[in-house]
Amino acid sequence: MLKNFLLALLTFGIATCSYAQGIAVDSAQLVNITDSLQPDSSQLVAIDTLTPPILKQRDSISQSHWLDSLNNGYGFGVFSLDDLLSSINNREKVSYKQGDLLPKGETWVLAIIGFLLVLFAVLKNAFGKQLSAVVQSFYSNRALSNLNKEDNLVTSWSFLLLFVQFGFTIGMFFYLAAQHQALPKAIQGGFSFFFSVSVGVILLYLLKIVCLRVIGFVFNLQKPLNQYVSILYLSYFNASLLFIPITIAFALSAEKYASAYILLGIAALVLIFVFQAIRAAVNILSQYRFPKLYLILYFCTLEICPILILIKAIGF
Repeated sequence: MLKNFLLALLTFGIATCSYAQGIAVDSAQLVNITDSLQPDSSQLVAIDTLTPPILKQRDSISQSHWLDSLNNGYGFGVFSLDDLLSSINNREKVSYKQGDLLPKGETWVLAIIGFLLVLFAVLKNAFGKQLSAVVQSFYSNRALSNLNKEDNLVTSWSFLLLFVQFGFTIGMFFYLAAQHQALPKAIQGGFSFFFSVSVGVILLYLLKIVCLRVIGFVFNLQKPLNQYVSILYLSYFNASLLFIPITIAFALSAEKYASAYILLGIAALVLIFVFQAIRAAVNILSQYRFPKLYLILYFCTLEICPILILIKAIGF
């Protein structure tokens, strides 16, 4: 029994040693096989995944591909300082022409226009009743007859201011027209030319009124001449009121509209003159009979002649 136990123990020990040797041999062989499959540690290269591709060192293939892409361009020209300097040096010189100065009006013209507006405001506020009567009498015979009954028309301040406004308004219109026509007197004279024309208009028509008064006294025709003189006053004053907006627009508008304002002013003067002549003829000839030749001589002497003298003095 003991002999059998020892024999079994010996057999178990031999088997265990044999199994241990087999495992050692197999593990050694496995290590050798594994080592033979892995590369040498000196030949391993680490892969960089953090650096952007554009900053990595290019190989020959990448370098060639990059150069080809540069040669093909980006769809637009690449800036080159040398090309820019050469183009500037080779560029033709640009010749600039002398331009024409824009025409501008004088400052004193605006001051005169402001003076006319202030004068009209004074007449409107201080002598509103007389101014309204002057405007209504130009169109209504009844208002004209009421105005003739007032003896203080000529001696009133409203008459004096209206006559000053008439002279300076017409003078400004003539000055602007002469400047548009490039008359030497208007260009060289400036304010002195305007002032002389305005004073000339006032003196010329005052002389006309004086001549009419003398004719009425000599021929004893004071009543019809008083009516005619009243019509003249109304014509002058209404012409000055009509010419204020025309003159302001003429002075402040562009040069290309000057001809239109000149035609408009001439048409207004002709209309007022014709209306005045027809009205005077109807009122006077209906009461007094005399040859029509005298009427024609009067119009040629005291109506048309002063206008021609004024135009000749201006230099048109």
